[in-house]
Amino acid sequence: MIKAIFFDIDGTLLSYKTHRVLPGTVEAFDALRARGIKTVISSGRPTILIPDMPIHFDGFITVNGGLCYAGDKVLLRNTIDDGDSRRWIDYVEQNGLTTMCFTENEMYINRIAPEAVALRDQLGFTMPPVLPLNELRGQSVYQFIALQPADKDAEVLQTLSHCRMPRWHPAFSDIIPQNSSKAVGIERMLDHFGIARDEAMAFGDGANDIEMLEYVGTGIAMGNAADIVKQHAKYTTDSADDEGIFNALKKMSII
Repeated sequence: MIKAIFFDIDGTLLSYKTHRVLPGTVEAFDALRARGIKTVISSGRPTILIPDMPIHFDGFITVNGGLCYAGDKVLLRNTIDDGDSRRWIDYVEQNGLTTMCFTENEMYINRIAPEAVALRDQLGFTMPPVLPLNELRGQSVYQFIALQPADKDAEVLQTLSHCRMPRWHPAFSDIIPQNSSKAVGIERMLDHFGIARDEAMAFGDGANDIEMLEYVGTGIAMGNAADIVKQHAKYTTDSADDEGIFNALKKMSII
C-alpha cells in the first residue's frame, strides 16, 4: 500500500509551458490527503525558489537532498565542502562563467548574463540578486548552478573532489555534495514518517530524478521525461501538460 509520494517540481508538478499546477493534480492531492498519504516535494530547487502552489506538502527535500525538513524539523543538512566551493568560484572567475549559489535561506548570481535570463524565463523564477564572486567565498553553500555546456562538466569535476554534477537541463548542471541526492533525502523522510521504501512512490522527469525513481517502490517517469529517465522508472505516465500525475494515480487506484 502506498503511504508516501515524492514529487519533482519542474516538468512534473509544474508545466514548463504555464508554470502552473494542473486542476487534476490539485484534485489528486486533495484525494491523497483525505486518504492520509504523505506528499513530499523532492526538488533541485532551494526553499526560496519553491513557488506557492494550491496543494499541501508534508515535507520538503530541497537542493537535491542537501536540505530536508518536515514542518519545523530539519532532517538533513549537507553543504558543499569549503575547498570545493573555493575551487569552483576560482574556476568561474578564470573562465568568465555565470553561476548561481544556494545557501540555506538565500540565492545569488554572480552576474546577469543572457543564458541566465533565458533560464529564468523558461523555469519561471525571479532573478536572484547579484553578489560578486569574492563575496560568495566563505558562504555555506548547499548547491551551485553551473551555466555551461555538458561537455565541460567532466573538466570541472576533476577539480571538485567532494562533489558531483547531476544535469537535468541542457543549459546547466547542479553542483552538489558527493553524498547528496534525492534518494538520500527520501531515505531520511521515510525514516521520519516510519514508512518503508516499498510503500513509497515518486514522480519525476529529469536525470537528477533517476536515483529517487529507483529508490522508491514505485518510480514513475513523466511522459515528457528523457528516455534515460524512463528506463529507470517502473512506469511512464502522460506528460506534465496532460495530467500525468492525476492519470497515473487514478489508473493505479491510488485515488
